[in-house]
Amino acid sequence: MKKSIAIVGGGPAGMALATQLNTALFEVTIYDRNKALGRKFLVAGKGGFNLTHATPMPAFANQYTPASFLKSSLSYFDNENFRTWLNEIGIPTFVGTSKRIFPEKGIKPIEVLNCIKRRLEENNVQIKYNHKWNGWDQSGNLIFENRGVIKADSAVFALGGGSWKITGSDGRWLKNFARMNIKTVPFSPSNCGYKIDWPKNFIQAHEGKPLKNISISISNKTIKGEIVLTNYGIEGNAIYALSPNIRKALNLSIPATIYLDLKPTISEADVLKKLNDSANKKVTEILKRSLKLSKAQLALLKQSITKEEFLNKEKLSKYIKQLPLKISGMAPIDQAISSVGGISLKAVDTKFQLIDLPENYCIGEMLDWDAPTGGYLLQACFSMGFKLASELNSKNY
Repeated sequence: MKKSIAIVGGGPAGMALATQLNTALFEVTIYDRNKALGRKFLVAGKGGFNLTHATPMPAFANQYTPASFLKSSLSYFDNENFRTWLNEIGIPTFVGTSKRIFPEKGIKPIEVLNCIKRRLEENNVQIKYNHKWNGWDQSGNLIFENRGVIKADSAVFALGGGSWKITGSDGRWLKNFARMNIKTVPFSPSNCGYKIDWPKNFIQAHEGKPLKNISISISNKTIKGEIVLTNYGIEGNAIYALSPNIRKALNLSIPATIYLDLKPTISEADVLKKLNDSANKKVTEILKRSLKLSKAQLALLKQSITKEEFLNKEKLSKYIKQLPLKISGMAPIDQAISSVGGISLKAVDTKFQLIDLPENYCIGEMLDWDAPTGGYLLQACFSMGFKLASELNSKNY
């Protein structure tokens, strides 16, 4: 007789798992609270659909916090495996200039989702919509709001994080685990905007302007990339990648200080040499013509340091290489691309099983790990789904 597996949550991790479970051994059912699968998956695709990233292993695995948590899953199903699998289900991919991996041009997020759903159908996976999970009964069965009790031999939770509640990923399920004395961590925003108290006249003139080809440092970690000046503060790929470090600094003290390098390709000595050797006498003209600083970069320098420091070439060269900015907060979690928090990693074993609730597993963003944007989040969810499927398929019941 087949064992039953209930997958609670129809996002990337839950779908990935269901495509790989052996339905000759298991009756597999996905229970989703929405009217359709993959709502957050589709929302993520609106801004450029990064499926994964071309960074080779093991450097790829080191992008996560904590770095050790996902190494086993990524070793089992890495970015190359993901591209191969996507191609098999009808989604060819290409590597962009930033090493981000996308579906080939013309392929929309809904088409990717439909290919995954076809694989679910081919694997005889049942899907139950409008099933909101409300915890366990005294016998360990799953309770669904207005749907009664479901008994399953194994339950896998893939409930998502705490951001983008419009997609159903609101994190309210956390209380169900807390009631069972399972260790949880409050949700916090990640890959989000960061608050800087800009002078009104500065941000009115430069809101929406990018700072390109810069690097940002905090706590001995440096990321090259681009940020955008916003009315709230800053956002962009370079600052997103520093989310764990900034969040830690904010928890220790407010504000947290980051340092911008406006010319990361040359040394401070070279910056000073360009300042001294220029035929221009006006500092602003030197910065424009010799150092190629943008109007937004120039304005940022001028509003961040004193006139005396701006006119002192030695001091100016130091600030060009290390301009301090004070971050006073993070954007609300519902405006974040992703979240951290959820089920503590101490609550699960190496096979994602809850230590205090055997035959109950947790995968995906609902666990307390962090990743930058650029395909790392989605890759991790698929890797966990594929890895857990291999564990369950080989389990001796």
